[in-house]
Amino acid sequence: MSELINFGKKAVNTAIRGGADEAEAFLSKGSSISIDIERGQIVRSAKSADQGLGVRAVFRKAVGFSYCNTLTDKEIEQTALRALKAAKASQPDKDWVSLADTKKFGETKGTYDKRLVDVSSDDLVEMASDLLGAVVGYDKRVLAVDGGVGASVFDSAVVNSHGIEAYDMGTAFGCSMETIARDGADVTPACFDLQAERVFDVDVDAVGTEAARQAVCALGAKKIDSGVFSVVFTQQAFRSLLYYTVINAVKADFVQRERSAFKDKLGEKVASELVSVYDDGLLEGGLMTRKFDGEGVPSQKTCVIQKGVLQNFLYDNYTANKANTQSTGNAVRSGGAAYSSTPVLEASNFVFSKGNKTEDELVGEITDGLVVYGVQGAHSSNPESGEFSVVATPAWKIENGVVAYAVRDVMLTGSFFDVLCNVSGLGSNVRKIGQLVAPWIKVENVRAVGSR
Repeated sequence: MSELINFGKKAVNTAIRGGADEAEAFLSKGSSISIDIERGQIVRSAKSADQGLGVRAVFRKAVGFSYCNTLTDKEIEQTALRALKAAKASQPDKDWVSLADTKKFGETKGTYDKRLVDVSSDDLVEMASDLLGAVVGYDKRVLAVDGGVGASVFDSAVVNSHGIEAYDMGTAFGCSMETIARDGADVTPACFDLQAERVFDVDVDAVGTEAARQAVCALGAKKIDSGVFSVVFTQQAFRSLLYYTVINAVKADFVQRERSAFKDKLGEKVASELVSVYDDGLLEGGLMTRKFDGEGVPSQKTCVIQKGVLQNFLYDNYTANKANTQSTGNAVRSGGAAYSSTPVLEASNFVFSKGNKTEDELVGEITDGLVVYGVQGAHSSNPESGEFSVVATPAWKIENGVVAYAVRDVMLTGSFFDVLCNVSGLGSNVRKIGQLVAPWIKVENVRAVGSR
């Protein structure tokens, strides 16, 4: 802790002594081990470590940034001075107010596991072998196309000239598996499953088995006619659509640039009454849980939608100052090396309230519909209109309350904001998939374009 904080203080002090009005240092340090699987074989074991520092210096409302990945006194000082020089050469930002001020941090739980500090490559190779074995042992027609296991340990710190001295540490572990099945000339689309946790507690056999099960069930896919259906979205499919529509729509930067369909809808109904959503940077065991955000602002729980009514937007320090409100702790340092980026506004753990229905009960309520495990093309969705056009794959037809057969060449179209309004059922099977924490979600009146 003291080492990263001291490095940060040195950078901030150097920038201030050089003439900066304000300065901020973000530092990160981490190591990881990964075992990769390709085409049914364990192909590589990789171990990496990285550390670095990013400095923002402010001079007359102009912001400069520089970073380094060598934490020596000389390099730290040079990085701070480069940031100051960049600020002096930049145009002032009329909307700039200040860097964040110090506040009390909340408590995080379930985000650090010492077992992951001590895990070895041999341990992970054994787990990768179990993952592969679960696929191979399920059905000889299934091929493990891609996947692996990985563990990481990371520290981060933020120091600024307004008194922030923040430090946090965390761990993560995960595994994933992508499969296809082949039976003669019949080849399925890619099927996928994964699990990720902040502690050393993932069932690799279950991941391999589920990915293989999907692939076998995807054999014999049929074309269907176009129509309007009830659709059950699994977490993986729902997340892809959600990110490029609703999550972007509740970010204050999209709102302030008038690129959000929600820009004038605070206090209005935007979803089914079944839908309650909150962004929780302190969620126990959350994949995005942290004590503070990328600017040193305490993480918090923010109600976004309550029983269908839009309650709040998400803010980082810059957009909060611009709106004369408080940051919700949603500044993130993105990319593989967090220290190499300036803060961007992003959701943390985006949590949908769960229901009380099992997967079978959700499916059992549908006479004519689909269950969709994945979508392709969600990145082209429009955050202003919510319009999407995606290929549903893999997906299955539901007839008279049972999953009847796999489908192919099916496209889902519409507005995701209509999807939110048409949510008719929530499962109890909550999973964490990246930012999303949610159950299966049943939606009415989804337009599907078939090819039969």
